[in-house]
Formats: sequence, structure tokens, C-alpha cells
Amino acid sequence: MTNTQTLIDRRAQLLGPNVSTFYEDPIHMVKGDGVWVWDADGRKYLDCYNNVPHVGHCHPKVVEAICKQAATLNTHTRYLHEGILNYVEALTDTFSSPLNTAIMTCTGSEANDIALRMAQAVTGNTGVIATDHTYHGNTMAVSQLSCTNPPPNRWDNTAYVPAPDSYRPLGGESGAAHAQAFAAAVDQAITELAERGHGLSALIICPYFANEGFPTLEKGFLQPAIDAVRKAGGIIIADEVQPGFGRLGTDFWGHQKAGFLPDIVTIGKPMANGHPVGGVVTSLDTMTAFRKDFRYFNTFGGNPVSAAAALATLKVVQDEGLMENARITGDYAREGLRQLAQTHSCFGDVRGSGLFFGAEMVLDQNAKTPASTFTKKIANAMRQKGVLLNFLGIHYNALKIRPPLPFSRENADMMLERLDEALTETPLEP
Repeated sequence: MTNTQTLIDRRAQLLGPNVSTFYEDPIHMVKGDGVWVWDADGRKYLDCYNNVPHVGHCHPKVVEAICKQAATLNTHTRYLHEGILNYVEALTDTFSSPLNTAIMTCTGSEANDIALRMAQAVTGNTGVIATDHTYHGNTMAVSQLSCTNPPPNRWDNTAYVPAPDSYRPLGGESGAAHAQAFAAAVDQAITELAERGHGLSALIICPYFANEGFPTLEKGFLQPAIDAVRKAGGIIIADEVQPGFGRLGTDFWGHQKAGFLPDIVTIGKPMANGHPVGGVVTSLDTMTAFRKDFRYFNTFGGNPVSAAAALATLKVVQDEGLMENARITGDYAREGLRQLAQTHSCFGDVRGSGLFFGAEMVLDQNAKTPASTFTKKIANAMRQKGVLLNFLGIHYNALKIRPPLPFSRENADMMLERLDEALTETPLEP
């Protein structure tokens, strides 16, 4: 079997330099099943990180749907086919009115790109507001939204607001004051875009603020900011690529948990369990405005095989009660993290919802000093112990635990046991 360094060298030669990998010691994966993956040496890992295999690696019902449709027909989406219609019908049944139409794409990046154009079609403006620690994809337009992976040449139609932080709230006070501080930042961004001559088209957010470190925000936190956006004539885009499809345990979509109804919802990664599928869900009025202003089609978005994979994945989530499992197992795992926090002083904050949770690591609990280097060491130590998780957040010091939805209490126990070992063995230092 090809060794790891040979693969890394080939990647650099064939894919170019700086192609990122997870972990200091990258894993050569060769097999997956449920919540488990295996490397080329036959070592088994508990996957506590990948949201792409949403219903578990190689779920037999999704595999069967892909194989059956691929053996029957797969073709251009400009031919008529019932598969895409059946899927969009089932998908939009999970949303509240008037979100009842959809475009299927191949990636979440494409979906967010379309959402920006929809906002332009509805409002006539081009200004967009995003947080200063977000990621919404990698098309030319969508990459402008990212401060963490900034493009070489920044367009001036994007304004940024500080990401919400429940552990260190904007303005220093949590609750309503934090919400008002975030809304004030949005209002200032609206003014900046107007002064630049763009006007406001949209505020785009992940309703769970996943890349920002998934802060604990009370339901309705975003309402003052949403009111400011709508007063200025803009619309709300909810990027549900990470929190959607029941992952949060309490609600099928992140915006439902957050307590608001967006104008446009974008989805991607987990929606077909690893098959490349993304999408945009919106109202018929917004869709009509977009279709009027933009001649858009997508050769592969919603093709028969992709639609079959996506429908099978959605049915598995619903039929196997995976959202409820996310709630129960997530509650159990977070309680386990709180127990670890009793014996490890590096814990600053345990938070999350469903099977998207983690803990913020600090050097000093009173000063809340981010333990960024330490957190990276823990993620790499866990990889060596056969458990895959990662880290993110404003200070890159929040452990990110986001396993496939069949994740069980037994799996959580294993993760917690190995984490206890890694925290014990790794010195808490800058």
C-alpha cells in the first residue's frame, strides 16, 4: 500500500501546493461504515467530525438508491425527470411557508452564489453583510464573504460584522444587550454599504454560527439584526450547510432553532450523504424574480442519481429517527464534557446542540485566555488515539465534535474516554 508521504508528494505534484489536509499526520482513508473509517494500515477510527456522511458512511439505503438509479439513467437536468421533483417536494415539506421552491446544485458554494444573485434580483442592490469569521464557499463571489480565507483582491460590496460570541459577548454583556450590540454592528454595516453606493441586498449567516464557534444564543437573538436588515430593504440568507437536516436535535433546520424565517436557505454537504449535492430553497416570488433576471441552468444539479441519493438520505433521517438520536446522544455527550470540565482546568465553556457540540479551551478560566495551540494539540492527539474531531472558532480554540447522526452513547463514551486521556497527557501551555 502507498505510504503517506508518497501520497502527500503526489498530491503536491498533481494537485498543486498548499492542498490542505486534516491533522499533522494525515490519514490515508480506504473504507467507511457507519461512524467508523479505516486507514490503509487497517486501523479503525471513530469519526466524530464528518458531517458529509450525514446518516453514516456508506449507508446501505443510500448506496442502493445511487446504484439503482445509476444503472437505469443519469443525464442532463434539462430533460424531464420525476426524481428532482419528488425530492424537492419532500425537501420543502420540512420548511415553513412560503419556502416551497428549490434549485438543486452540486455544491454549497454554488448554492450561496445563487442566493446572492437572488438577493440582487429581489432588491436591486449588491451589498452583502457577513460576519468576520465565517465561510460560505469558494466561488469568486462567495469567497468575498470570508475573512478567514480572504481573496487576494477584495470587492467593496461586502461589509463585515463581529461574529456573536456568547463566552465573550459583544459589548461585554450577554442576553438582550448582546443581541442589540450585534444589531448595531449590522446597522453600521448597512450604512457603510449605502455610503459606498451599493445598497443592501442581504445579510448572509449560518443560523448556528458554526465556523464562528457555535455560540449559545437564546431564541430570538437575531431578531433585532433581522429587523434592521428588512427595514433597509434587504433579505436574510440562512446558510444551513452545517446545522441543517436534523443535526441540532431539536429542530430540522438551524433557523427554526434560532427562531426566525429566512427569505432564502442554502444547503449542501450532508444532503446526499457524500454524493455532491447542494441546493437553494426559497419562495415562489423570490424564485420568479431570480428566473426573470438570470438565465440559469445547472447541467448536473439535481440529475437523477443525485436526486435519488438526496431523497434516500432524507428518508433515512426521517424514518430512522436520527434527529431524535442527535438530541438524546448530544445531550449525553455534552454532559460527559461537563464532567470532564470538573477535572480539567482547560475547559472554558461547553456548548452545542444535538450532534454539533464541543468545548472552548482556555489557558486561564478567569481571564478566558484562548488556548489555541493547546486545542490543536488535542485534536492531533485524538487522531493518534483513533478518534477524529477538530477545532474552530474565533480564536481557533473550540473543539468541534460533529459526528454522523447514527452516533451512539457507546460511541460518545469512547470519545470522552480518549479525550480524558489526551487532556491528561497534554500540558496546558501557550
